[in-house]
Amino acid sequence: MNIKITLTAVCALSALTACSQKEAATPEAPAETVAPIAQKTATPAASREVLDTMRAQIAVIDMATDTSFLSDEEREVVNLLNQTANLMSEIYIRQVSEQNPAWRTVIAEAGSPDTELLLNLFDLHFGPWDTLGENQPFFGDAVRPVGAAFYPADMTQEEFEAWVAAHPEDEAAFKSGYTIIRRTDDGGLEAIPYSVHYREWLEPAAALLRQASQVTTNASLKNFLALRADSFLSDDYFDSEMAWMDLDGAIEVAIGPYEVYTDGLFGYKTAYEAFVTIKNPDESAALDKYKGMLRDMEANLPVPEAYKNFKRGFESPIAVVDQVHGGGDNVPGVQTVAFNLPNDERVREAKGAKKVLLNNVLGAKFDRILEPMAEKVLVADQASLLMRKYMVNEVLFHELSHSLGPGTITKDGTETTVNAELKELYSAMEEGKADVMGAYNILYMMQLDELPAAEKENFLATYFVGLFRAMRFGIGAAHGKGGAYQYSFLREQGAFSVDEETRKYVLNFDKLEQAISTLTAKVVVIQGDGDYNKAAAFLSGYGVLDDDANRIIGSMADIPVDIQPVYPDEI
Repeated sequence: MNIKITLTAVCALSALTACSQKEAATPEAPAETVAPIAQKTATPAASREVLDTMRAQIAVIDMATDTSFLSDEEREVVNLLNQTANLMSEIYIRQVSEQNPAWRTVIAEAGSPDTELLLNLFDLHFGPWDTLGENQPFFGDAVRPVGAAFYPADMTQEEFEAWVAAHPEDEAAFKSGYTIIRRTDDGGLEAIPYSVHYREWLEPAAALLRQASQVTTNASLKNFLALRADSFLSDDYFDSEMAWMDLDGAIEVAIGPYEVYTDGLFGYKTAYEAFVTIKNPDESAALDKYKGMLRDMEANLPVPEAYKNFKRGFESPIAVVDQVHGGGDNVPGVQTVAFNLPNDERVREAKGAKKVLLNNVLGAKFDRILEPMAEKVLVADQASLLMRKYMVNEVLFHELSHSLGPGTITKDGTETTVNAELKELYSAMEEGKADVMGAYNILYMMQLDELPAAEKENFLATYFVGLFRAMRFGIGAAHGKGGAYQYSFLREQGAFSVDEETRKYVLNFDKLEQAISTLTAKVVVIQGDGDYNKAAAFLSGYGVLDDDANRIIGSMADIPVDIQPVYPDEI
């Protein structure tokens, strides 16, 4: 794939080289503490063969979504949102590392025969680290900081916590999802608001959202865009998140700082991203019934009543959409097939959360990845059970399950959240929980005849193969670690075995169904207790791959690990 393709809307980095000489930080915000870049001396950390293999892991897919039904007004709004999404990419690449723009210049000027491929991979992964390979460098030897660029690269958890203990007045700002931490000239630490540190991109992003707000005649979209523009400059997202829950119409857009996966140090800091999508009203309506069943799903969880959460709102709208543009954390590496937002527990308790399924992305992954994987994972008669509808349902119920179970909890007499207590372990625990609880709830729907019980084995086979799709992302990633702990626990429970002749898996459907229930309960209790040590022990024990899993994953070299959708900048 050539550079032109990589630098389209997929990566939204066409201006990166031009701004590579500028510092991302404002004058008030010292740059992250990192080793200096050796100009024009860095060399690839991987051979050409390895680089070609890395590139082949992610298949390029032309996502030319049909937007012919949009009005001229809607088309103008979408194009303004696309421009805003590109600015989210400019911020996010600096959230990964503030040296990323300079790294790209080094690659471009190093004179390597692999320059074009290296730039392609850089744009694919938003930096010189392989996001599918435990973030190992493929150019140079710089180690990607665990906390990305949210903290000084040499800062430890202990230093952070010692500072907060000594300066309790700083705790809220230091743990905020909307600040970065930097060293001061006198050797101390300070929290700098996103609105200050990323002002160079947030101000034009806010202006574009206000322009779109003035163009649209959709009242709910107008309100959300205007409020989100204000949020960019204030770091107060509550009102705009509440407005996003009320969004209605053909254009469904999520844009701003959301997920905390990039912060591997604590899981506190949010990453900027954008999903610009077009809603499919018929398919959204077909799934709408499930949002009215969330309270029943909560009540049906296989845990004591104290671990069930009826405080959250259960409004939970569901949207089935086609994505037309991406930005920021949504772009590099593994592609999101659905999301469940907002993450603010105050909004969730007031209104629930919205589930958005990216139908075109999900369909491409089933066709190019999941379906071909089945024959590598399962014996032939079980591989044939795979059904696309159950990949869709598992994704839907995964997102629904993010709204179930503990959220705001009380620990040692103090109100807190699961995220705050589990820190950097939260993302892996939560993604695995959403997977297995999603499976548990699909089985519950079959008990209620909302889904056909005759297709139970089709579903269980699809769910199991899906674990390998996640584990191929690497167990250093939240979804990969979540897949690994499900696999290991299910094996311990006797849910599957290895066929001696084919060396593929044979599912024991009865034991698999029981193990799904048992694991759901185990994870919910760990979360509800807010027990960091138990979560750490659980992930250490189960979040690993055995020889059989590694062997099966190794047999999939001819199947892409993920896809790279290419979207037009304008529709």
